[in-house]
Order: sequence, then structure tokens, then C-alpha cells
Amino acid sequence: MSYRQFFDFAKILADAAQTVIQPWYFNQSLEVETKSDASPVTIADRAAEKRMRELIESKYPEHGVIGEEFGNSNAEAEFVWVLDPIDGTKSFASGCPLFGTLIALLHGGKPVVGAINLPALNQLCISDGSQTLLNGKPVRVRNTENLQNAVLLTTDVNAVGKYQSARNFDQLMQQTRFTRTWGDCYGYVLVASGWSDLMMDPVMNPWDLLALVPVIRGAGGVITDWQGNDPVSGNSIVAANPALHPQVIDILNR
Repeated sequence: MSYRQFFDFAKILADAAQTVIQPWYFNQSLEVETKSDASPVTIADRAAEKRMRELIESKYPEHGVIGEEFGNSNAEAEFVWVLDPIDGTKSFASGCPLFGTLIALLHGGKPVVGAINLPALNQLCISDGSQTLLNGKPVRVRNTENLQNAVLLTTDVNAVGKYQSARNFDQLMQQTRFTRTWGDCYGYVLVASGWSDLMMDPVMNPWDLLALVPVIRGAGGVITDWQGNDPVSGNSIVAANPALHPQVIDILNR
């Protein structure tokens, strides 16, 4: 089955969300609320997701939607869109450009289209799982084979110990070239486009991770949960090239 029409529609959703988000970026009047799970949310998060939902319901009324801000609608449908209007709200609300909109399409529960749009950087990384494009040009993971030459990224080093083994993660950091917290979805774009080697997060929600799966795979990378299993049924992510990924999983699970 061709997913081209949905690939193109994901671009439309990304553009629509960016149009809503941009006026609020670096806007001192932006107010940040705290949700019941202690995570931050802004008017831009809600307005962007609302706009994407409107477009989906108009174009594909039979499709389901799962969104961070407004929950599930027809989530048992054959096709389901999974939306995170602003992945990296803390960065967005702090004036940091390393935030993005995540859009995934599930077909029968499997992610077949994934998009990471970075409004502040004017970058769109999108894939159908067979090829990943960054602003229309094909990208690939780089061919680093040894951990000592690898750049490791994560969203929050301090969060690792709450959900995974901090000791094992420390060992991994010691074996890599260096570690940076260029996190949230931006780190996965860097891996997919060959600028960094490893990106991992110890805990994630479905709207955080599903768009990443086609993007990393379409760039020739490997993406699993922290234990090396299917990321779709997990709640954590490790993304790397095929040479490094098994080395990383081994260290994380000793």
C-alpha cells in the first residue's frame, strides 16, 4: 500500500501547526500552565493540536486521533494520527529553539509515516520508513563504528536514574566521545541526518516516540526501547546506527 497521500498530508499538518506556534515563540506574553502530571503546557500547544485535529477530521473523518493535549478520538480506527503539538514545551517556553511538532500515522497500530517539524529552525524531517527527508533532501545516519568516536545525546541526564539504570548509563557516557543534552525530538533529527550518533530517552509517551520510528528507520538507523525491544509497545527509546545500537543495548542492560 502506498502512503504517499498521507506523507503529503503530514506536511500540511506540520505547516499548519507551525503557523499557530510561531507567533508565540520568543513571546514574553506566553503563559505556562502546569498539567495534572506536572508537565508544562501553553496556549500554543493546545491551539496547534486543535488546528491539526480540525484538518484531520475534515480530510479523513474516518481516521482516529491520539493527541497529548486532547486525548483519544476513534483510537481503534485502521488509521490513527498521533500528535504532539510541541515536543519540548520547556525549551519552547524558555526561548530555546530545540522544540518541535511530532506527527505520526499508524496503520493497524504500526507507524508508517513520521514527521518532526522544527518551527524555530525551519526544518522538517519526514519519512515513510523507507527514506527520510530533511527539507526535501535524503539523509542517513553516519557510519560511526566505535563508541569512543560517538556523540551521545539525551534530553535530561538527571532523569535516567528515575526510570533506568543510572550506573549503566554513566558507563555508556564514559565510553563515548562526549554527551550533550540536545534533547527532545531535535536529538533524533541530528541522529537521522548524520550529525550525532546516539539519542536516547529513558521514558516516553506514545505521542513522544511514534513519529520517531519511521524517521530513524528511513535514515538507515535502528530504534528500539531501552531493552532492545519493539519501540511501539515500549515507553523508552534508543536510536543509533546499526553498528552502535547493539553495543549500546548491551551496556544499558548489564
